[in-house]
Amino acid sequence: MAVRVRKLEQKRGWAITVAASILKPTLLSATSRTWIDGEKIPATGGCIVVVNHISHVDPLLSAHFVYDHGRVPRYLAKSGLFSNKYLGGFLTSAGQIPVERLSRNAVGAYDAAVKAIGEGECIIIYPEGTLTRDPDLWPMKGKTGAARIALATGCPVIPVGQWGAQEVLPPYTKRPHLVPRKNIVMKAGDPVDLDDLLGLPASAETTARATDRIMAAVTAIVSDLRDEPAPEQRYDPRSSGVREIGNPHDTAHDGAHRTKRKRTR
Repeated sequence: MAVRVRKLEQKRGWAITVAASILKPTLLSATSRTWIDGEKIPATGGCIVVVNHISHVDPLLSAHFVYDHGRVPRYLAKSGLFSNKYLGGFLTSAGQIPVERLSRNAVGAYDAAVKAIGEGECIIIYPEGTLTRDPDLWPMKGKTGAARIALATGCPVIPVGQWGAQEVLPPYTKRPHLVPRKNIVMKAGDPVDLDDLLGLPASAETTARATDRIMAAVTAIVSDLRDEPAPEQRYDPRSSGVREIGNPHDTAHDGAHRTKRKRTR
């Protein structure tokens, strides 16, 4: 399918230029793409693009989608990626934002994201915080980060649903399935309506309402792409006793983690 693209007006910088010159041809040869309504991503100004998370290749594919529609993608990336001298330097030069998940230091990522939005950047966020734990790969219960940033800045939140990446690289596997070539479908929706919440005092309830609207918008698009109804309730890993980060099927890691906790008590 022919893909309409929007000319990139924003300055890329050397890191984005290098990444695009290497990754875009690779993705073009490894997958086919169906981009739908990508022009709904604002051409300029600070905005948040929220996407469901189904594969470790999602960041590459989401960046491709956003880049093809005229924006330089910025990510809240897990801090461990920045510990490597060379990779960390590259990510920093590319404008990516480190975040320490499930820690008090995550507030630093929030401040950096708010600053980036104020500077007119387009930030891609996976509001679930990690690969979905839902057994059927539906969007699960969201974290509050995207909502908090949106409420603090008043910027547009563009929901994007995707499907197909899980066939290229199934969750928590290491070998990609490139033959036959897989089709990646991404569809952008209208901005999530948060106007009535922007004037309210900051509170956990307001943030929860915004988060629910964001997840509902993403889920509706995924349901449309899959042509099937989504579950009535979004999967909640915490109430289901499932690990919130890392491979939920890695029982060996769980055992080591429990042993380490006992030793440090």
